[in-house]
Amino acid sequence: MERVAATQVFKERTLILEGADAATRLGWTGVPNFILRSKEVSPGAKLVYTMLLYYAREEDECFPGQERLAEDMGATDRSVRKWLNELEQAKYITAKQRGQGRTNIYTIHFKASFWKRKK
Repeated sequence: MERVAATQVFKERTLILEGADAATRLGWTGVPNFILRSKEVSPGAKLVYTMLLYYAREEDECFPGQERLAEDMGATDRSVRKWLNELEQAKYITAKQRGQGRTNIYTIHFKASFWKRKK
């Protein structure tokens, strides 16, 4: 699977950032529009998807613990589990359990509609 950053869409500079400040000095995470506009999942699930992108960086999968997600988001473990379930039901992610005491591996799926421009 090709890394997101290696695709032609991301090679073309469509956004220019100038002057890092306190908010951007530590980096930022882009969120695909299909997630932002999705009516299939709640705002909390959209934030979890964004956090998974943050953890994954340029890889296609990541493995943060649910407690870590909850802490970083300022949410409860229970809420994070609910939102992860929403993302799985909508087929935006797949979670693979690695066994007791180990974190899940989350595979992030990009929908084909993300790459198509609406006319």
